[in-house]
Amino acid sequence: MAAKDGGAFSAEEKAAMKAAAAERKAQQTAADGLAALEAAIDKMTGSDRVIGERLDAIIRAAAPGLAPKTFYGMPAYADAKGKVVVFFQEAAKFKSRYLTLGFQDAAQLDDGEMWPTSFAVTEITPAVEARIAELVRRAAGL
Repeated sequence: MAAKDGGAFSAEEKAAMKAAAAERKAQQTAADGLAALEAAIDKMTGSDRVIGERLDAIIRAAAPGLAPKTFYGMPAYADAKGKVVVFFQEAAKFKSRYLTLGFQDAAQLDDGEMWPTSFAVTEITPAVEARIAELVRRAAGL
């Protein structure tokens, strides 16, 4: 997504890169990671925040061994090696029409030669909640 002024990155992308650099420098403890994740969710607005709060609860219940943290300023959950397994990206931050639930390559979702690694989430129904919980458990190797 190119910036309107002709630059290589949008303001949102630049902010995400700055957040990632700060996260690497901080070397978050578990408490710091949780606080950063909760702050990232608190900054969300409208339906993004409602969905983000539900996603946080679903992910932590489905895979309590994953460590909360932030990833490019987005709420994320990492494995014991510190590798991000799952994260979510609010719609408003990147001017998208839906919040995205994404899985990094540490996620154990491999299924043949091709499988999805991100999902648009517009509402959390009981069926969506069950599907997310199952994906998170698989991604975490549970």
